[in-house]
Amino acid sequence: MEMIETIVDHVPVLTQQVLEALRVREGGTYVDCTLGFGGHAKEILSQLRGRGQLLAFDRDRETLEQTRQRLAADFDNFQAFHENYKNLPIVLRHLQIPQLDGCLLDLGVSSIQLDSPDRGFSFRLEGPLDMRMDLQQQTTAADLVNELPEDSLVELFRKYGEERSARRIAAAVIERRRRSRFQTTTDLAELVEQVKGPGSGRLHPATRVFQALRIEVNQELAGLDEFLKETVSLLAPGGRLAVISFHSLEDRIVKRVFQMEAGKCICFRPVELCTCPRKQTVEVLTKKPIRPSQTEVLKNRRARSAKLRAIEKKGEQESDRKNPAFELETLDPETGWSTSAPVPLDPQQRFEATRMELESWIHSRLTHYELRPRIGNKGVTPWSTFFSNN
Repeated sequence: MEMIETIVDHVPVLTQQVLEALRVREGGTYVDCTLGFGGHAKEILSQLRGRGQLLAFDRDRETLEQTRQRLAADFDNFQAFHENYKNLPIVLRHLQIPQLDGCLLDLGVSSIQLDSPDRGFSFRLEGPLDMRMDLQQQTTAADLVNELPEDSLVELFRKYGEERSARRIAAAVIERRRRSRFQTTTDLAELVEQVKGPGSGRLHPATRVFQALRIEVNQELAGLDEFLKETVSLLAPGGRLAVISFHSLEDRIVKRVFQMEAGKCICFRPVELCTCPRKQTVEVLTKKPIRPSQTEVLKNRRARSAKLRAIEKKGEQESDRKNPAFELETLDPETGWSTSAPVPLDPQQRFEATRMELESWIHSRLTHYELRPRIGNKGVTPWSTFFSNN
């Protein structure tokens, strides 16, 4: 009964915005990479009107089967796979589907996992310290907390949780587990709260630590950038990819890949050193991420941190945008054939290029603000002093 109530109460995030971003067309082939309760999938299927098809993936077998049965009662153009969405290219090759008209990737944790104490995702509900999305995999959050060395815990909490108190928390974990192993979610949550204090903001003190462990257990960010690039290659011209992220680590990756596929520089190096492809394959549909309205957040508190970004695949065409500093004509000494190959700069050339670029930028800033460089009370110092090789 509790499961049924949870499904009925479940509200998918940014539903209308997702449908507008995907621009679902009858007869098209679409993918929902994270099926969950099927809220988004149901809306996509409704707009397909019995034509075309929807493929869906989920790592949680139990949730997948329940959602499959519910959707199968109303739609027959729907297939669900107990697979990691990163295996999408393999599944498409197996089904002999060459291109997609749209793909949705919702990177949030499903409500049923968060609300189930037995799954161990929530620091508010006591349960085993598990956090596995796919119960068939071996490693749990308890394994990491009880077995990783201190330095590895510090790196984990900092890298995936952006936790400022990572060092103190890791030290407390090591001290505690010498007495007894961590078994439950509350074991860890209470320890983190003791280290950081109760906190005064909207985030529980253990939020970032639990996020870091969940990401590591499920390898959520591993290969995400490569998956997005490969999915772009699978889109038909005019096909669209929409991604919903819930924290800055995910959104940063999505934003960078979308910018790169749109032909923009993402390395922020001087032009002479830039190695970005600068080949436009997509058009970014969301200059800024779409956020839920206040009304939606009031109805669904978990939507508050959601961000939606979307792109549209352009027609296949070769870009004529090239980086002249890296495209030089070379000759193979053995075969005699010539080729246009990237020629890297040596360390001294890189230093000189960076120095000149930085010096030029600083001069432009000083001119703009009518400022002059100074060092203490020694008066004006020429900028060349800062860039001397001595």
